[in-house]
Amino acid sequence: MNRLLPLADEPAPERADAARNREAILAAALRLVESRGVDCVTMETVAAEAGVGKGTLFRRFNSREGLMAAVLNESETVWQASVISGPPPLGPGAPPMERLLAFGHSRLRANLVGASLIDAAGRAGQRSVAAMSFANLHVRYLLRELGVDGDLPLLATAILAPLELVVLEQQVERERIPVERLEAGWDDLVRRVVGG
Repeated sequence: MNRLLPLADEPAPERADAARNREAILAAALRLVESRGVDCVTMETVAAEAGVGKGTLFRRFNSREGLMAAVLNESETVWQASVISGPPPLGPGAPPMERLLAFGHSRLRANLVGASLIDAAGRAGQRSVAAMSFANLHVRYLLRELGVDGDLPLLATAILAPLELVVLEQQVERERIPVERLEAGWDDLVRRVVGG
C-alpha cells in the first residue's frame, strides 16, 4: 500500500533543492568562521558566500544564533565521527586507556577552539542531550573496558565535567592555567579513577 501523506510524527522529507541550499549555507558559514572568525560572520556574508538570498537563511535558521547552532552541530557531528570511526588513538584500535586520554584531550581542545562558535550559538548552541549522552556513553564504555567498578554513569559525568567550556574558560582565561597543565590534570584524574 502506498502512503501519500507522512504520518503525524514523521518529519516531511527535505526537498532536494532545500537540502542543497542547507549544505551550501553550512559549508559557507563554516568557511567564514574559519577564515574570518565568528564575530565577522553575518547573515549577509553567509548568504553572499553561499549564493542564496538572505531570506533563505532566515526561513531556514530563523536567526544568526540559529545558524551558528547549526554550524556547531555540524562540527559536533564531525568530532563524534572521529571518535566512532577515526584513526587511533581517538578512534578504535588503541588500548582503552589511550583512547580515553585522547578523548579528553580532543574534547578539551575542541571546546576551547569552538568557544566563540558555542557562545555565538547562544541558548540554541547549548550542548544537546544527545551530544552529552554520546560523550557520557563513550566514557562509560571505556571505563568498563578498563575494568572500573562503581557507578559508571556518575563517574563518567565527573570525568567529563572538567572538559566543559564554562570550566575551561574559568581556568584558561581567568586563572591563566596553560592548556598543557589542564590536560595533565585531566590525565591524573582519569588515572586515579581507573586505578582507584
